[in-house]
Amino acid sequence: MTRRVPGPPSGPNLRFRTRSVDRTAVPAARSAAKRHREAAAVLAAVVALGSVPVAGQGSGAVAPPIVVTAFGGEDPDYTVPRTPWGDPDLQGVWSSDDMSGVATSRNPDFGDRLYLTGEEFAQRQQQVEAGVDRAENDAESTFRFDFGRRAFPQTSLVVDPPDGRMPGTLPGVETMPRGTFGNGPLDWVTDFSLYERCVTRGIFGSVLRVIYGNGNRIVQSPGAVAFSYEMLPDTRLFYTDDRPRPSQDIHMYLGSSRARWEGDVLVVETTNLTGRTAFGVNGNGPIHSTQMKVTEKFKRVADDVLQYQITVDDPLTYEAPFTVSFPLTPLDGGKLLPYDCHPGNYAILQSLGAERVEDRRIEEDLARGVIRPRSQISDGAGP
Repeated sequence: MTRRVPGPPSGPNLRFRTRSVDRTAVPAARSAAKRHREAAAVLAAVVALGSVPVAGQGSGAVAPPIVVTAFGGEDPDYTVPRTPWGDPDLQGVWSSDDMSGVATSRNPDFGDRLYLTGEEFAQRQQQVEAGVDRAENDAESTFRFDFGRRAFPQTSLVVDPPDGRMPGTLPGVETMPRGTFGNGPLDWVTDFSLYERCVTRGIFGSVLRVIYGNGNRIVQSPGAVAFSYEMLPDTRLFYTDDRPRPSQDIHMYLGSSRARWEGDVLVVETTNLTGRTAFGVNGNGPIHSTQMKVTEKFKRVADDVLQYQITVDDPLTYEAPFTVSFPLTPLDGGKLLPYDCHPGNYAILQSLGAERVEDRRIEEDLARGVIRPRSQISDGAGP
């Protein structure tokens, strides 16, 4: 079993620029040019949203049935356990650790094949076994580098469209900023990603496998299901009691979720999103619109396998809807570890302070006749 013990703090709150830091510096106001660009972007978004019916989040496309990928396309003959009040029991602490080696978008070499051949799957199993041996004997950390213990035969996480590739984004769609890995300048907190600011990794970015913190806890009660993430510990509530949604004028980072049971499948539809999160690893990637509708499906297909599926429908961001599906398995240790990352963390203050120092040094060099580019950003967690 993987040892999951707290180690040195890591994550976005430890990343900062390695330039000299002026902790007393006050972040400068955004430049007039930047304000102009932001105003133009807001105006464009308002014009775009005006073409979409207020009541219609998403394009209206119907999410496909759940695709059980855990067993190579076979839906096992499994009797789902029930809660004391009769709902399918999905409770537990589940992880995406075992999805190591499965890309989100399919390698074109696989064509329309969703599953590996027997020989290809045997090779993946060998890679997983080698990874387990390496992690248990040579790992530098017992906390940060989580690893999987079993292989699954998928060629991609994307199951629809049939080619297994995410659709392209529409013109004008922006990507989530990455303050600690970009080239700057950093003028304000919005030049950092929501992950770097310890706010959220978004709906899908919180489930995708990364190097650590891949736990997801499900707790059920009559009329509600709670879904908690390990890294940036958000908890979403899926109400199954037919309560109405809030006004569409109310937007939240993780949206408003309403759920229903379709047989043994929990279907969760989420709207009322802010248009400030993105669909990608750790919440990076293209920033979606407020019109995005997310449909998630959960089905327990074995004592130790929970199939998770998510369909993204955003007519203002992607060329077409798409669906991702993959199995979650029990998290080693069975508990979500605390993830201490404060939304007002010092990395943001220090990075902005370092930028103001760089501003002054560029001006001083210019006064001496020296014209130079801005210093590059480096990751403070590296060498």
